Amino acid sequence: MNNRSDRDRPTAVRSHGSLRNDIPKPLPRFSHAKFATNPPFADAASAAMSASAVIRDFDDFVKVHGILLAASGVPLPLYRQLFRKLSSETFDGGDFFSIEPCEGGRQRRLLLSADFLGKESNVFLVDHAWSFRLSDALQQLREVPGLAERMATLMCVDLDLKSNDENPESETQEEEKSGSLDNVLEILLKEMDKVKERGVDAATWLELEELGIDDEMLKSLELSTKFPNLVSLNLWGNKLEDAETIIQEVTKCRRLKAIWLNDNRALRDCGDRISKSILDGIPGLEIYNSCFTSNFGEWALGFCGSILGADNPGCLSECSGSLASITTLDLSNRCVRCLPKAFSPIMLPSLSHLNIRGNQLDQISVNDLLQLLKSFTLQTLEVDIPGPLGNSALQILEYLPNLSFLNGVSASVITETGKHVIDSALQPRLPEWAPSETLPDRVIGAMWLYLMTYRLADEEKIDETPVWYVMDELGSALRHSDDANFRVAPFLFMPDGKLASAVSFSVLWPIQDVHHGEECTRDFLFGVGEDKQRSARLTAWFDTPENYFIQEFKKYQQQLASRSLPAPKEAPISRSILQHDRHTLQVYTDIPHVEEFLTHPKFVLITNPKDADIIWTSMQVDPEVKKALELTDLHYTNQFPFEACLVMKHHLAETILKAQGRPEWLQPTYNLETQLSQLIGDYFVRKQDALNNLWILKPWNMARTIDTTVTEDLSAIIRLMETGPKICQKYIEHPALFKGRKFDLRYIVLVRSMDPVQIFLFDVFWVRLANNPYTLEKSSLFEYETHFTVMNYRGRLNHMNTPEFVREFEEEHLVNWQTIHQGIQDMIRSVFDSAAAVHPEMHNPQSRAMYGVDVMLDHLFKPKLLEVTYCPDCGRACKYDTEAIVGNGGIFRGRDFFNTVFECLFLGETAHVTPL
Repeated sequence: MNNRSDRDRPTAVRSHGSLRNDIPKPLPRFSHAKFATNPPFADAASAAMSASAVIRDFDDFVKVHGILLAASGVPLPLYRQLFRKLSSETFDGGDFFSIEPCEGGRQRRLLLSADFLGKESNVFLVDHAWSFRLSDALQQLREVPGLAERMATLMCVDLDLKSNDENPESETQEEEKSGSLDNVLEILLKEMDKVKERGVDAATWLELEELGIDDEMLKSLELSTKFPNLVSLNLWGNKLEDAETIIQEVTKCRRLKAIWLNDNRALRDCGDRISKSILDGIPGLEIYNSCFTSNFGEWALGFCGSILGADNPGCLSECSGSLASITTLDLSNRCVRCLPKAFSPIMLPSLSHLNIRGNQLDQISVNDLLQLLKSFTLQTLEVDIPGPLGNSALQILEYLPNLSFLNGVSASVITETGKHVIDSALQPRLPEWAPSETLPDRVIGAMWLYLMTYRLADEEKIDETPVWYVMDELGSALRHSDDANFRVAPFLFMPDGKLASAVSFSVLWPIQDVHHGEECTRDFLFGVGEDKQRSARLTAWFDTPENYFIQEFKKYQQQLASRSLPAPKEAPISRSILQHDRHTLQVYTDIPHVEEFLTHPKFVLITNPKDADIIWTSMQVDPEVKKALELTDLHYTNQFPFEACLVMKHHLAETILKAQGRPEWLQPTYNLETQLSQLIGDYFVRKQDALNNLWILKPWNMARTIDTTVTEDLSAIIRLMETGPKICQKYIEHPALFKGRKFDLRYIVLVRSMDPVQIFLFDVFWVRLANNPYTLEKSSLFEYETHFTVMNYRGRLNHMNTPEFVREFEEEHLVNWQTIHQGIQDMIRSVFDSAAAVHPEMHNPQSRAMYGVDVMLDHLFKPKLLEVTYCPDCGRACKYDTEAIVGNGGIFRGRDFFNTVFECLFLGETAHVTPL
């Protein structure tokens, strides 16, 4: 019941005041990027190159940057002003704006300090304080002088360090103040004087918060004797440790209506015992540690309606009639399960604004609660959706048609948009850290609340790896609003007319009239509507309703549980496609390894695809390609129609889940473009159950682990959607290890037919090893060579002979590899059966294909599917001879790899392959 709520504190909440910070002048950038573009601006930047020229005047500026200007959305009348400021590097935001701490110093907001700023009347430059690739973030924070300090201040994660540095005497002063009996007695004497003034029947309200009161002092105060009419006692944040002392002294105060014992050590050790004893000993108690008791009634309603408090404790007589003046009642987060008789239009005739968020209210039915609320003349209502009034805002409004606002949103807007779940009063997601955390670690934890992204580009290509950046102090103080009064856009300035000289900024301009003192805001999801999961994506910055997402996840689970894979058809063994009257098959290929290693005498390489029997290509053979190459439906190709259901990661997961629910060998997987709500629900359930919440994000259709990230940060998961479509998959946090390192296995699957399914597994497979010992330390998540195994393109290449690996693995783990291999075979067969069941249109008698299947083992040595790849890289297969330790065994010559593939697919041979 230790549900802390600062609004319960009758004393003034301590704050940092309204200190305004001057906007700092531009500081040095922390960046490795010489030129940059945001994803929407990449084409614009490329187009700008063709018009490259040194910028001498405004006309040159527009000529070179015209497409970039249009893409940024900067209004045409502001072009000339932007040109002047870029040319002179004028950062004049300090003349118009001020920064102010908010949320107890854990955020900053931007206010207009000028008298007035008209819509689209001015444009401001915002510098980029830090630009980086994600894999380099932690290293840069640790190694670049001043970077961690600046980012920690900008992101408000150094408050504890700052307060100690700025006021070293504060701790000593606090110690001198706390624990002083004289201080406490002085407060009690003042309260005793107030009681005398009010009269014998006056109630007493004692505020003894954070005064260092320990067990002995509490006894010595004799509160029940001094204040026989004590109705409210606040002992929040003291030094009470003994449960018996607390119970004895508090229960002497028989007339108590409210008691706050939050943040006392005794509650951490004996919280349940203390609460039970106090509730049994004081039957009339209505509030215990911010929560309503089962006996709450008029007094608690009066407190939440602000007619009772420290300045107005009331009298001992019933407060009947006094509730009649309450117009606004905030009952949020009070652990309320049922409403009392006092909650009625007779007792509360003026009630028009009600907040019942954060309460289960599970002892009253939805219909009964709606009927009760309908008896009031409510204008505004705050309630969890889904929650005690059901799952739909529209249905609530149908039952309560007199509501003007529901969860801060106009009833008319809800009706027009048809939104079922709405909320305009979301609380910001604030950074959290442990006092022992270093500044770099704190920044890593907070940065997703501030980051923005772009990709680098040059004359030849757009880089596949995104760059993330943090705007300077002014830009980072812009908070979110659905009704923003400013807009921010990235801009690439090329003073020499070439990308090599380009510098990236953000530009800021007002899109509404703004007056002195108003907060300046931007839309964090500008251009993103509900069709792109806007409400769910706001979870990156705000505490959105967890219940809604959990329900979406549970509904999704139920759907998966109802699915199962039908039994596969029996497959006759297909024969050779080589006709009796022919001696060879003609092959056209654009793959160098096939050109070099396909030496079988029955296959002849030719250069004209039109004359070929077999087209073996790395490109997709779509209708346009077929037309260009003059191909017919009689040509055999190395790809199946709709094979994207296997080789694109989101389609692969969708195919398997649709076919058979979620098999044990598929980690929980979500398409972030369509299933973000279900993922968030899964995340929240795991968090509630204290389960591991480490996830891996993979682009739909990129190889070599490009833009692939491992994280346990929900904000990071959501924000990473901005760099392209991805799946989010539960990370295998406990994989099988080989000498302490991660590994995965590459299998080759040959497919002759998809109806019926006829597939063969190559008897040789390959192991890929990570370079570093495996660990789940947070800092390791940035280490590619710890968590990834593909080292062909980065890191140290570390090949190991497969037979040697298997022998040593069996010795290390005391397992039989043949048992493990059988599980892998069954899994691979199930993958292709799923595709055949869900996409029968895949079958094509003229298709034959080879796929790579990547597999990992968990700590129980059970297989887990990673991905299926089209036209896999077979350089290693062709280069090395090895022993086949499964299937028929024997030595396999690497130079015969493609001979064996083509024999199996086109001649009906089964040497070195196993039918599945």
